[in-house]
Amino acid sequence: MTPRPQNVISSAEVAGLRAAHPRAFGRPLEERLREWAVWSLFAAFSLYAFWAMGFFDLPMIANGLGKLGFMFGLMWPPAHNGWFSDFLHGIFETLGMAFIGTLLAAAGAIPLGFLGAKNVVPQWIFHFGLRRIFDGLRGVDQLIWALVFVNVVGLGPFAGILAIAVGDMGTLAKLFSEAIENVERRQVEGVRASGANSVEIMRLGMLPQVLPIILSQTLYFFESNTRSATILGVVGAGGIGLQLSDRIRVNNWDEAAFIILMILVTVSLIDFLSRHVRERFIGKIEYRP
Repeated sequence: MTPRPQNVISSAEVAGLRAAHPRAFGRPLEERLREWAVWSLFAAFSLYAFWAMGFFDLPMIANGLGKLGFMFGLMWPPAHNGWFSDFLHGIFETLGMAFIGTLLAAAGAIPLGFLGAKNVVPQWIFHFGLRRIFDGLRGVDQLIWALVFVNVVGLGPFAGILAIAVGDMGTLAKLFSEAIENVERRQVEGVRASGANSVEIMRLGMLPQVLPIILSQTLYFFESNTRSATILGVVGAGGIGLQLSDRIRVNNWDEAAFIILMILVTVSLIDFLSRHVRERFIGKIEYRP
């Protein structure tokens, strides 16, 4: 009798493996039909959304592209027409709004992040309620907050600062609390074993671990808020956005293009400086293939 090769599986063994691990031999027909139905609904909804939003209206798109090209022609060459000092003042005002708003948001988010972390305050009712407050703060866009504060404190950059601070505080608090919940427990237990109280545990055991994350997230939000503060100026919160909206309203497209170029240069400089600050305090990230 010829012995069976060791790498050949008998039909009985295949049947046993199929019974033990049925999904390894193919998913059930019901599951595949359910997945096909979900993907079909997704495709149908996507096509309907594109149709409802006018993506298939080719004459409208062609007409819009023509107007866009004409508008770009009006933007060239960019010119300040003697308004450079006003534009520069608007840029610095926008930077001030972004900086102070982000600073206030981060300062408020750090204690809120500790309170929202499960390993700091384990009471689930308090944790649930505080997290819903975070959701409420970050669920309202900064533009809506700006409209609210413009009606509360009046026109000007102070309304923009409050809009940035309140809008970002909920998001940063959520990010900080999640980072605090993932700290290394051995370092925390070591500080606790030395006889430290709760405040000292947070200060010496948790904060050093999450400080690089806090710094990185805060710098990123500062970069983002430099752009957001421009939009807030459109609704009366001051800054370069107010200058830009005025030029667009009266069709001074060459001055609008000059302002847009100033915003791009400013955002690029902020990104460059933020990267160096991160490398200084956090360390340079080495990319390996």
